[in-house]
Amino acid sequence: MKNIPFRSHYMIFRRRLRPRLKELALTFYVIRKSWLAVVGAVIVFFFIFITIFGNYLVLHDPYEVDLRSRLSPPSYKYLFGTDEMGRCVLSRMLAGARYSLEAGIFVLAIAAPVGLILGGIAGLYGGWLDEVIMRFTDIFLAFPYLILAMAISAALGPSLKNCMIALSLVYWPVYARLIRGQALSVREKAFVDAAKAMGVSRFRIMSKHILPNTIAPVIVALTLDMGTIIISTAALSFLGFGAQPPLPEWGCMISEGRLFVFQAWWTPIFPGLAIVLVVLGFNFMGDGIRDALDPKLRRTIEVEKK
Repeated sequence: MKNIPFRSHYMIFRRRLRPRLKELALTFYVIRKSWLAVVGAVIVFFFIFITIFGNYLVLHDPYEVDLRSRLSPPSYKYLFGTDEMGRCVLSRMLAGARYSLEAGIFVLAIAAPVGLILGGIAGLYGGWLDEVIMRFTDIFLAFPYLILAMAISAALGPSLKNCMIALSLVYWPVYARLIRGQALSVREKAFVDAAKAMGVSRFRIMSKHILPNTIAPVIVALTLDMGTIIISTAALSFLGFGAQPPLPEWGCMISEGRLFVFQAWWTPIFPGLAIVLVVLGFNFMGDGIRDALDPKLRRTIEVEKK
C-alpha cells in the first residue's frame, strides 16, 4: 500500500477541521452577543469553581459546632452569620455547593441516556414498539414529577443519594419524548432513506444519522434542566426527603433556618439566594445556547458578518 506523505495528512486534517472551527467560532459569537447568556455563563463557571475549590475557600469548619456564636448576625468574622448550632453559614454554603452540582450531573447522566435510547428506538422503529415505549412513558408523565419523586424517595428512605435516584427515575420520560419527536422528523429525511436503500442497519442509522441530528435540542434541554434539578433537589431536601442534617446541602440549610427566619433571617435567606442565582445562571446560559444552535439565527448572523 502506497504511503501517504505527512503533508497530505495535514492538508486532509486541515480541510476537515476548518469548517468545525468556523461553526464553533460562530456559536461563541452568537452567545457573546447576548449579555444574559454571558452573565449566565459567568455565574455557572463561578458555581463550578466554587464546587471544585469550595473546601479550600472555607474560613471555618462547616461542621464545627460553636454554641457561643449561635445565631450571630453577619460580621467581619462570619460574613453570612451563623446558624442555630453556631456554624458558619458561608462556609457551609461553599462546602455544600458540590452537592447541588453532583445531583444535577448524576440525574442527567442517568435520565438523558435512558431517554435518548428509548426515544430514539421509538422514533426509528415505530409500530407496536413505539406504542409500548410511549405508553410506558405516559405513565410516568401522568404524575407531577416532584410528587412522584417524593413518593420514590420516601419508599427508598430519606437521603441525598436516594433523592438523586428518585429524580433520575422521573426525569427520563422528558428526554424520551423529546428524542422521539426529533427522531420522527429526522427519519423522513432523504439521507436516512438513502442509508436504508444501501442496506445500513437500523442501529447504525440511529447512532450515525438520527441521534447526531437531534443533539442540539438535547444540549439545550440539559442546560435548562440542570437548574430545574438543582432546585428540585433542594425542594426535596427542604421537605425532608433528601439530604439530612448536618449535611450542608442548600435545601437542607433552608429547612433548618426557616425556624429562625424572624430571629435570624440570614440562615435561610443566603442559601435561598444561592439557589436562585445558580438556577438563573443555567437558564440564561441555556437560552444563549438555544440561540446559538438555531439554524435560522446562525444564517442571519453569517449574512450580517459578510
